[in-house]
Amino acid sequence: METNSVATLIALPLALSPAAYLVERLNRKIHPGWLALLILALAWGVFGVAANEFDRDGTLTYRVGMIQLQLDGLSLLACGAILTLGTLTVIYSLDYMAGEVSADKYYALVLMLLGTMMGLVCTRDLFNVWVWFEAMAISASFLVAFYREQPASLEAGVKYIVQSALGSAFILLGIAFVLAETGTLDLQEIAQLNQDSALLWAAGGLFIAGFGVKMALVPFHTWLPDAHAQAPSGISALLSGLVIEVALIALLRALTCVAFSWGTLLIAFGVVNMLVGNLLALRQTQIKRLLAYSSLSQMGYMVFGIGVGIYAQTLNGFEGGLFHFFNHALMKGLAFLAVGAFIYSLETHQPLQISDLRGASRRYPYIALALSLALLGLGGLPPLAGFMSKWQIFAAGIAVHEPLITLLVIFAALNSVLSLAYYAPIINVLYSRQTQVEMEQGRAVPPLMGLSLLVLSGAIVVIGVYPGLLHGALEPAARVLLTAFGG
Repeated sequence: METNSVATLIALPLALSPAAYLVERLNRKIHPGWLALLILALAWGVFGVAANEFDRDGTLTYRVGMIQLQLDGLSLLACGAILTLGTLTVIYSLDYMAGEVSADKYYALVLMLLGTMMGLVCTRDLFNVWVWFEAMAISASFLVAFYREQPASLEAGVKYIVQSALGSAFILLGIAFVLAETGTLDLQEIAQLNQDSALLWAAGGLFIAGFGVKMALVPFHTWLPDAHAQAPSGISALLSGLVIEVALIALLRALTCVAFSWGTLLIAFGVVNMLVGNLLALRQTQIKRLLAYSSLSQMGYMVFGIGVGIYAQTLNGFEGGLFHFFNHALMKGLAFLAVGAFIYSLETHQPLQISDLRGASRRYPYIALALSLALLGLGGLPPLAGFMSKWQIFAAGIAVHEPLITLLVIFAALNSVLSLAYYAPIINVLYSRQTQVEMEQGRAVPPLMGLSLLVLSGAIVVIGVYPGLLHGALEPAARVLLTAFGG
């Protein structure tokens, strides 16, 4: 069905992002954060219209010239996650970013980041995948280096943009290979050709390297810890909870161009990410770097589940990977926002050490509980959301009935247990009887920051207890991938 609701959904935050920058300069009484929130509220309204049209008529498309946008089950799920975490981050930032000199730029860049991510997951041709990918990288790089007066922040921003540019070059070369071989960049047209050649295989390898940088596949992950550690906590939440995840969707879209089963390779990348992410996180003393490295491991579960789906042509594998996609956005978003609340209370932009949280539950019991729920969910403890999505991934792997896949599932489960070796000590520090003097003297956390933490905490518990609530969104998204990869 042809409709402009898809274009409107993407255009709203992009076209109106300059207003968030200009409004405070034109009228000091208008807060740019509240304007950003209003823009996102309008985007939610359009999203509701688009979701209703999708439910009634199926895939929604929009075409203007060479630009083609498509809202299918996969992009609908991704846009829902983007708007959910994006809105809660803006609400959180109203107080967290209060008093910052460049707050107007912050909200404008956040809107740009959210808009480009939605454009990336909705595009239907390879060239515009690259365009949206580049636009996302530009807005994200400025947010990573937001505290530009700090050398470490500038270094993280430079590292991020340089590695993103290298990844983009790989992607552009892969696109050139696809165009040379097929004569088109339309993803649906290429899928119908079902061609297989050495040039397309090379394109697939370039796509994995290029998108692998953004989605933090080992060994393309080296930008991740610095970017997460130095960015404002709201941006760390978006980077870990959304940016690396939409890069996964972009990679999956691109790989459909190549008539080759990528399942085995993705399973291998997933296993490596789980292990390397856990081993690197174990030795961290700075909490945001620890959470950054844990994202490698969590990305491993998503890639593993989707790899099983491709390898065995099973809907449950795709659904499990996408279930963890959504849950990780909530859990890792909550973790970074809770850590940001502690940073806010201590009135510092300096890296927060795990030891700085000693006894924090005595002064901030609700924030400590929120962080604990996020960490336990990431560790896969029932009855939280992370357990349910990991369980579905494991069940899909066992159902393949192949000894090697079964062994890898056991390996993945042991890695989930291993992750508790660095999550549990943080919780132990939070509930220590001894309290850091700085924490005892910390300022109160404002209600709006607490509201975002409350909503995310509630979602993690509710989804864990009632995982079927998301089936209506996950099943169409998983079916898109099953169809795209030959099911």
